[in-house]
Amino acid sequence: MSTPRANCHSDRPRRLPVALRKSMNYDRGSEMACHPELARRLKIDIWFCDPHAPWQRGSNENTNGLLRQFMPKGTDLSDASQTWLNDVAALMNNRPRKTLGWKTPTEAMAEEMAAFNEAAALAT
Repeated sequence: MSTPRANCHSDRPRRLPVALRKSMNYDRGSEMACHPELARRLKIDIWFCDPHAPWQRGSNENTNGLLRQFMPKGTDLSDASQTWLNDVAALMNNRPRKTLGWKTPTEAMAEEMAAFNEAAALAT
């Protein structure tokens, strides 16, 4: 199985301030075959959950379930356009989540970024 290019070459995490991107935690899927390159490029630690331990990746499991509404398990993404993938990401990031107090991930991230920027401004 080929590794999706976006996982090895995505610069999206670099948009976060360095202080907010210390580590990433992943499932043990083949999509992370290039994790050493990703860790090097982002200068972060990448951790993997233990096999057969879904409780270690609760939000990952929940997100996978939500993604199945757009792409059933086993869907071949090699023909998926970046535009379609971006549209799916936008829909996912603008969907309220119970775990976020019914905020969307976009809203929760905006709050985190605002708090970070405020703290950074106070520190200077």
